[in-house]
Parts: sequence; structure tokens; C-alpha cells
Amino acid sequence: MKILKYLFFLVLIFIIGASIYVATKDGTFQVEESYNINAPAELVYHEINDYQNWPDWEPWSQEADDMIVNYGEKTEGEGATYSWNSEKMGEGSLKTLKANPFTTIEQEINFKTPFGESKSDVYWKLDNMEDSTSVTWGMKGEQSFMEKLYYLFQDESIEDMMKPMFQKGLVNLEKEVIDKMETYSINVDGLTKHGGGYYMYTTTSSKISQIQQRYPKMIEDVRNYMEQNNIEISGNPFVIYNNYNEERGTAIYSAGFFTPSEVITPADSPVLTGFLENQRVVKTTLKGDYKNISEAWEKTDAYIAENNLEMTPEAQAFEVYAVGPKAEANPAKWLTSIYIPVQEKMTVNETETN
Repeated sequence: MKILKYLFFLVLIFIIGASIYVATKDGTFQVEESYNINAPAELVYHEINDYQNWPDWEPWSQEADDMIVNYGEKTEGEGATYSWNSEKMGEGSLKTLKANPFTTIEQEINFKTPFGESKSDVYWKLDNMEDSTSVTWGMKGEQSFMEKLYYLFQDESIEDMMKPMFQKGLVNLEKEVIDKMETYSINVDGLTKHGGGYYMYTTTSSKISQIQQRYPKMIEDVRNYMEQNNIEISGNPFVIYNNYNEERGTAIYSAGFFTPSEVITPADSPVLTGFLENQRVVKTTLKGDYKNISEAWEKTDAYIAENNLEMTPEAQAFEVYAVGPKAEANPAKWLTSIYIPVQEKMTVNETETN
């Protein structure tokens, strides 16, 4: 009996000692991963901020085919909620506490475990780099007594378990954002009339490959001139191709805005006034990044050939930018219209008659 009593006390002392050790062990933790995503901060922010996007890139649901996801009444911004249930990944929820557009998001994550409910803070930081966004995904909190005891007998700490998942999630996030950015569509709207009119413009020449980099500043210069001189702007900015030489890879082009009436500018004015005739045109609409504009032109040319049309002699094709990077960060939502002045091809007999 004495031996049993001694054994009992030894076990009791061990339990008390182990409990004191676990209780006094620091349970605070913080784990985070950073990754550069080749996309604007605004797009990355919107992808993270809306929980309906999460199943497309967060790594846990991709590893559990039994994941059941439920959304709250609000799915983005402060107060948004998102919950999941899976035999493999367990049960939990996320709630957005703060959302500062394009910079930070603060969330609270809840896990339901055999030891009770566990709460931690999740945070996101977005920093604009020169040509990308540095994204930091982190989690911090305080482990309960039972959680500390559990991890005491595990080969991996909570940091060891979470880091690879954060890494995988950030890589998935970049792929998802870029895929959405690269979505585009081209529609040849067909024959229509363009009303033309007076316009203000500046002209330059460059390599064709430099047009996209140069025309935005030209448009901004014209806009500033018109605003400073109280000249009314009509419609969206445009570029008119005065000369386009594919063989040489060069172009002469004008950029500007339409205005309701003729404006007489001083002789030394950097911005001039032009006039575009009311004319029959083939119109094509590109919804997406301007890098797809060559394909849009090719489809327009094909339409002209298929419909027995040809460009009007001496006419100048032009592009109108209804939505661009200044108004919309996502290239998939940019809208560009191509206008090519055309006429019906004349047959040999028609040429002789005329």
C-alpha cells in the first residue's frame, strides 16, 4: 500500500509539475509570409476583401474535397463573414474587423477544436512596389492551456504548420489575380456612323511599340490645356493615326479630345484644333488590356475584307478610350473602341462608269 501511495504522489507531483510548466510556457505566436504579386494593390485588395473569392485560392479547401462553405449576409468589407466545415480541416469562421482600401485588412479567425473555441487575429498588409504589390499575410494570437499541451506532443509548431499554407495561398492568389487581369473579349460591332467634329490635339511620331507609353501623357497635356483655357471636353480621349507604317515600325499620331465647336489657338500653342468628318466606319470594341489591341485590329481588318469593304482613301483610323487605367485598375475592365473609315469596294464596271 505504501508503494501505491508513493506512486500516486509521484504521479500527482508529475501532473502538477507538468501543468505548471505548460501553464507558464509562453503561448503567444505570430506567423506571417510575404510575397510580391505582379498586380496593382487595388486588384489584390479586392480579391482578398471579398470572401466569395477565397475558395479560388486559399489552400485549405483545395486539400479537402468535403469542404462546405457558407457566407454571411455581407461578404466584403467590415462586418463580412465566411465559415467552413470539413472533416479533414475542421470547422471555423472568419470575420473582417477593419478594411482600409488597398493597404490593410484585419480579420478574426475562429477554430472549433476538441479543446474548445480558439480565436486568433489575421492581418493583411499591401505595399505598392514599382511594378508589383508586396503582400503580407499573417496570424497572431495566444494559445490556450490545452492548445499548448497539444502542441507540446506534436512534431510541428503552429508556425511550422501555417507557414507552408500561407506560402501556397499567396502563390495561388497571384495566379488568380493575374488570370482575372488577362481576361479580354473582342467584338466587331460592324458598320456604323461616327459623327466626327472639332477636336483639340497634339501630334508626335515614334516607333509603333512606343505608342502605348507615349499617348497617355499627350492626352493629359491636352486635357490640362483645355481645362486651363476653359475649353469644353466632349467624350472620351482618343488617338488618330495620321500615318502607320508597319514595314518601318513607325507611326505619326495625334491624341486629344473632341470639343463642341472650333477653337482658334495662338500660333505658338502646343495644342491645336482639328476637324473630323462625319463618316461611315467599322467599329470594334476591345474589353481588356490594351496589349490585345493588335488582335482587335486584325479582326477588324478581317471583317472589312469579308464584307467587301475597303478603307476610305486618305482616311485616318482612330481609337477611343472609354475606360482606361486612370479610371479602372483592372485591365480586364478597360474599354477601347477602334474606328476605321470605310467604303464599299467598286467593281471594274463601276470604276469605268464613274
